[in-house]
Amino acid sequence: MKQILVYCMIYAGSALMAYNIYCYARFSRKVRGRGDWSGLEQRLFQVPILLLILFLLGYLLVGTLGQPDLLIGGILFGGSIFVFLMLQLVQRISDRIQENERLEAKLTAAEEASKAKTFFLSNMSHDIRTPLNAIIGYTTLAKQKAVSQKEQRDYILKIEKAGHQLLDIVNDVLEMSRIESGKMELDPVRMNLEECIQETGDLVRTQMNERHIHFSILCEIRNKWVLCDKNLLNRALMNLLCNAAKFTGENGKVSLELKEMAGTDENGVYEIHVRDTGIGMSPDFVEHLFDPFERERTSTVSKTQGTGLGMAITKNIIDLMGGRIEVHTEQGKGTEFIVNASFPLVESGDEKNCAEKNQYDFSGFRALLTEDNLINMEIARALLTQAGFAVETAENGQAAVDMVAASQEGYYDVILMDIQMPVMDGYTAARTIRSLPDQELAGIPILAMTANAFQEDIQKAEEAGMNGHIAKPLDVQAMMKTLGEILFASS
Repeated sequence: MKQILVYCMIYAGSALMAYNIYCYARFSRKVRGRGDWSGLEQRLFQVPILLLILFLLGYLLVGTLGQPDLLIGGILFGGSIFVFLMLQLVQRISDRIQENERLEAKLTAAEEASKAKTFFLSNMSHDIRTPLNAIIGYTTLAKQKAVSQKEQRDYILKIEKAGHQLLDIVNDVLEMSRIESGKMELDPVRMNLEECIQETGDLVRTQMNERHIHFSILCEIRNKWVLCDKNLLNRALMNLLCNAAKFTGENGKVSLELKEMAGTDENGVYEIHVRDTGIGMSPDFVEHLFDPFERERTSTVSKTQGTGLGMAITKNIIDLMGGRIEVHTEQGKGTEFIVNASFPLVESGDEKNCAEKNQYDFSGFRALLTEDNLINMEIARALLTQAGFAVETAENGQAAVDMVAASQEGYYDVILMDIQMPVMDGYTAARTIRSLPDQELAGIPILAMTANAFQEDIQKAEEAGMNGHIAKPLDVQAMMKTLGEILFASS
């Protein structure tokens, strides 16, 4: 009986030692996979396995060829238990270290996020307050009794400029939010690439002239008509050109150049160069140029308006288009951005006269303005009245539906519909009007006039049965153009 117990202890110890070898092999492989170990350290991990295998062979030799007693059997069995317990302890320690590293990484990430948030809020506070200060200050000056008409007009123009700066900041923040949430999508349209370049350049030419910067545009392409998201391309180029203007001094030079590279019959490959003779950038900053909220810390840059989002947005737009952007810069000598992109080629379309101003006479037209905000209603009603419209108003979607349903055929020519309203929102109101039994009333043109200005908002308006979209803050020229295209479509 005693001898049976001895052999049971030896063979149980052997089985446990074999399991220890298996556990250590797994543990060793996991640890080596997590660390950057040298060749010598990698070999050292193999030593315990060899020793454990020798122990196992010794156990088996003693069990098969030796004459073990109870003491030897107890020592061998106890050794296997000791090795098993030590392996479990080492694995627990390793797992605890790994968990602490994960927690430290989370803490570091949280601290970095907190710093980024604080930095972002600090930047936003400064950049938003700057145009707000101009708006409030010039408004106060314009209301003074002693101010002349010329001075008042100058104040109003400066208020308008500050308002556009504030809108640019809000647009940048919202655009970056859409990019980070993955909601930005391409909306390709058939467009004349050369015409787009010229139009974009014309938009910044006034800014260049005000700063006495020599601005030139050169287009050298054979295939002009492509399939491309014109709005996003325009946005990316505007960011590059506005940056070039901001950081180039008086009498400096900025150029915009479009080249066509070797492509295929189906796709055109293009390079867009934006060069300036401005202050340039340091090599350290270039590494973070396309990071959100990054701005170089120099006395010149600190005086310049900006959120640090423009380049990040530009990079994301170019990436979304499947292109790439490079930057070559030297402090004190200037910067060159090179955008390389490929676009599907399409057949040429009708050339439009870009200089053509969309002037419409809306005398005799009646508009139903649906708006719950009194200030927005007052502004829109004044603009529509000045354009010749007879204007009636409704304070929410339900009121607009009731007024349309109670009207005679042909009474309202167009409905301008806000989206976020009490009682009934604009989408629901549009769907309700479209479902009216009187087909004439149900077919009245409806335009969304809302601060919901993203592409998905335009899509929602179309799905609700609306004929167009006008974004707030109101761009008067764009607003009248949209109204004209809807109301004079048949002419």
